[in-house]
Amino acid sequence: MVEKAGNGFSEQQVNRAIGAVCGGAVGDALGAGYEFTNPSSDQEIIMKGGGAFGWAPGEWTDDTAMALAILDELALERCDIESIGDNFLAWYASSPPDVGIQTSSVLSSARNGAELIKAGHEFYANNPDRSGNGGLMRTGPVALSGLGDREVVAESAAAIAALTHAHHDSTAACVLWSLAIEEAIMTASDNTVFEWERAVRNGLKYLDEDTASRWDTIIDAAVQGPSGLFNPNGFALGAFMAALSAIIETPVPEENPKQHFANALETAIRIGDDCDTVAAIAGSLLGARWGADAIPEDWAKLIHGSRTKGSKSVSFEDLRELAAKAIS
Repeated sequence: MVEKAGNGFSEQQVNRAIGAVCGGAVGDALGAGYEFTNPSSDQEIIMKGGGAFGWAPGEWTDDTAMALAILDELALERCDIESIGDNFLAWYASSPPDVGIQTSSVLSSARNGAELIKAGHEFYANNPDRSGNGGLMRTGPVALSGLGDREVVAESAAAIAALTHAHHDSTAACVLWSLAIEEAIMTASDNTVFEWERAVRNGLKYLDEDTASRWDTIIDAAVQGPSGLFNPNGFALGAFMAALSAIIETPVPEENPKQHFANALETAIRIGDDCDTVAAIAGSLLGARWGADAIPEDWAKLIHGSRTKGSKSVSFEDLRELAAKAIS
């Protein structure tokens, strides 16, 4: 079990922690209607639903369903990897409409969380070239496992990713993104410029030397962009680069800086391909920087989904409460 950091957070930090969770869900639901398409630069991006799986407007996909499985564990003020694995398996057993190919392959080979820890690594050993984005898509809440303790966040991010996506690119992407979210929650301010690139690079020290050198180059390419280069993005590396590029490429409006949250999500979705996942990833970091109050109210009102297929609906407000409990 990974021990959580203590509480004592400011109202602004709590707002940003909630933003990390809810921002990912909003990005996911916003992108769901455009998944596996390539929206044009002048196409309006709206919370329309539909898409490949016929989502209702505001309904999240497997990205947030799996993030919720993590958040439910953190809301109990703990971060037990086996328990998170059990939550993943309960979700999978309900036959949700959208499950990634790699995720399905791994989850179908385990009966409980303890077995899932082994199954994720066995899949990697047997499929060394498979590095899907399914670990990164759900990593938004992971920073809440150790706010103020970056070692804990890095450890949690790698372990939770490896339950289904143990490839070194998948785990590295989750470590870097989760640490950037942690830095945004803990240090961002409405009155200062947040350096997105630096926040991501600051996580490199938590990777081994060879992996850090490789990802230093990957970050260079993402920062250089343009974001449209990162299609396809069904793998961890491409999804990471697409999300970071969309955030950095989108200007921060001077008169209303928090509008950057919505604008950057639109940029992420216009990259195309697995754009609900790219927007979920981007939304978690954007929410961690700008806070939950940056999320447009009309989007927040529509957000919903469930823990398992057919179970009670979970709302935006429910996510807020769970995120607050996770750091209480």
